[in-house]
This record gives sequence, structure tokens and C-alpha cells, in this order.
Amino acid sequence: MSSDSDIDKVAEELQSKVLVGYSDVVVDHAQNPRNLGSLPNADGFASITGSCGDNMEIWLNVKDGIISEVGFWTDGCGSSIVAGSMATELAKGKSLAVASRISQQDILGALGGLPEESEHCALLASNAVKEAIKNYLALKNEPWKKAYRRQT
Repeated sequence: MSSDSDIDKVAEELQSKVLVGYSDVVVDHAQNPRNLGSLPNADGFASITGSCGDNMEIWLNVKDGIISEVGFWTDGCGSSIVAGSMATELAKGKSLAVASRISQQDILGALGGLPEESEHCALLASNAVKEAIKNYLALKNEPWKKAYRRQT
């Protein structure tokens, strides 16, 4: 009969094999995603679908032109979660102009890379941030539209 410690050792060994090739930053964001979840009454919102079919949603709150709060959700794989987590970390505390320039390469660089087949997840996260900023700017120019936007 196996003890709990034997099972824990096997689980650790399996997890270490699965995570081979991923940077410590990727592993950290996978195990502890930042800014996960929606922001009620967000100032800006985007929901986009990537080339692989994963969906990502980004919520922003903006104060004096600076992203003060940001949240995300995805129905995608672990790489989508990691990319969304890093994208929100890169955007938080930045001006709208700076955050709108966060690229796929910026996210991949901050993560220490992703496998080639998962790099599109960083593009999805980058595009979601940009669309949320566009939504914020559109609502700022026509605030009455916020009342008609679906709030989640």
C-alpha cells in the first residue's frame, strides 16, 4: 500500500517532467496567475477569440490616464492563462499609450518564452489588452454607451 508521501513524490516527479522547458516565470504564473477575474463596472472591456479558438477577456480601470486595475479571464490552455497573467502585469500601472504598445514579443520576453506552438497565446493577450484600451477610449468619448454594455 502506498503512503501519501509516496503519492506526493510521484506527483512532484510527474509535474517536474511536464514543466521541463518552461521558464521559472512561466511556471510561477501558471501556478499563481495574477489579476485573474473580472472587474465590476470596468472602465474598459474586451473579449476576443484567438486563432486557436481560445477566448480572452480583459477588464480595465483607468485613473488619470493610468491603468489602475486590470483583470482577465480565459477559457484557454495553460499558456493562455500565463500570457493573460503576464499581459495584465505589464499593463498595470502604465499609461494607456505605453500599455497599448505591449506586444506579443514583450509578453514572450517577460515570460522567458513559450513553446513555438503556444506563442500565439501571447498575441491573444496583447490584442485583448489593446482592444480593452480601445473600448475605454470609445466609452470615454461617448460615455452613454457604457450603460448599454454588458457588465460581467
